[in-house]
Amino acid sequence: MKGNMILQSEKKPLLRRFVGDRRFYRRVLAIAVPIMIQNVITNFVSLLDNIMVGQIGTEEMSGVAIVNQLIFVYYLFLFGGLSGVGIFTAQYYGKRDDEGIRHTFRFKLWVSGIVTLVISGVLFFFGENLIRLYLSDDTSVGNIEEALHHGMVYLSIVLIGMPAIMLVQSYAGTMRDCSRTKLPMVAGIIAVFVNLCLDYVLIFGKLGVPALGVAGAAIATVIARYVEAAIVVIYCHTHTKVMTYMKGVYRTLRVPWKYSREFLIKGIPLLVNEGLWSMGMSAVLQCYSVRGMEVIAAFNIANVIGNSLNVIFFAMGDAVAIIVGQLLGAGELEEAKDTDTKILALSFVLGITVGGLLAIASSFFPSLYNTTPLVKDLASHIILLNACFTPQVALLHTSYFTIRAGGRTVITSFFDSGFLLLCSLPVAFCLSRFTDLPVLTMYVIVCLTESIKLVIGLLMVHKNIWIRQITV
Repeated sequence: MKGNMILQSEKKPLLRRFVGDRRFYRRVLAIAVPIMIQNVITNFVSLLDNIMVGQIGTEEMSGVAIVNQLIFVYYLFLFGGLSGVGIFTAQYYGKRDDEGIRHTFRFKLWVSGIVTLVISGVLFFFGENLIRLYLSDDTSVGNIEEALHHGMVYLSIVLIGMPAIMLVQSYAGTMRDCSRTKLPMVAGIIAVFVNLCLDYVLIFGKLGVPALGVAGAAIATVIARYVEAAIVVIYCHTHTKVMTYMKGVYRTLRVPWKYSREFLIKGIPLLVNEGLWSMGMSAVLQCYSVRGMEVIAAFNIANVIGNSLNVIFFAMGDAVAIIVGQLLGAGELEEAKDTDTKILALSFVLGITVGGLLAIASSFFPSLYNTTPLVKDLASHIILLNACFTPQVALLHTSYFTIRAGGRTVITSFFDSGFLLLCSLPVAFCLSRFTDLPVLTMYVIVCLTESIKLVIGLLMVHKNIWIRQITV
């Protein structure tokens, strides 16, 4: 029957296989657009925050950029830990099983709490050593000791905001898995506004407040995170008539073993995957950093504008996880396959569009920073290279979330972090240590290795190994 389903899907005319009707786009955009808006606004404020810190100097910008790379590892550990159980949340919601959703939420609290405790401990005790890994003596700009000092100041404050991140990810993630994406968007917008206003006041010393520089940026970020957490938590517990799965969610924090076992089987591979992937990406950046501190500064500038636009692909990935996951949970396997194919096509088109925007931004965006001409020129070239590889990034994201939607978390891990650690990272390491290639050439070669990964991912999606229902 499954084979017939797939055969019927593949017999459709080419245009109908890749292009949806109005109902399809309304459904996808209803999920993706609020997530896009929230992430775009959040990244926009991060962009402004970054520019504000960049106005102080290269050392400040480099120190903050390195710490944010370390916090990025925490985010992805948290994302991986919650993604596995999130697959069940979406499928339980598709079955209208409130008790199952409650169990997934409680499990998320346990996982996010443990991840937060462990990562914050590592950063607290070993933060200075980790920051030093990115600061090379072989640099033509900046002072590495000043960059280290600013990085430690920023890290010591942002650690206070990690419990708020944990709560937001647990609550908002559950809401998104249940197709409620607007409230997390609103909370994110409010938090961003708070962050932006406090950045201006605290970094530069306005309204009678002393100029705190990097410390001010960190304080503003922490306050904004707690504002966002408060909004999401309060809303969830005051709207239980709508979100019925939140009723009595704290009657117990115990998760029955029959549920925990399944969550762990699916969740641990994703937790390990995201953790290894984030550490692998940080290691790749460290390989680039041996070419000098100007490389860290340039990648920071390029990543800020890149991340502000790449949130579109994360939102499309969330659309796959939510919509396709719910269809699989409801047993609508043929519709799940058809929907996923159309989302892949839409992501590719968006990738081309975003690539064009990045190409345009490459000529002027670095000039917004108060840094050296060398850093600006290097950042401009990195942004232009990112523009060329953006369609590839779009398809990689959607392929990853497709394979994950059916609970194929072990395969997902090999596809994602396995490829990075076995291919991309060794290539970056060898190029940085055993050649004198310029960093831009190194970057292009490493990005090209991802093309192999893309071919593998699309083949796995085409073979339909992900199409299955994992809830009973």
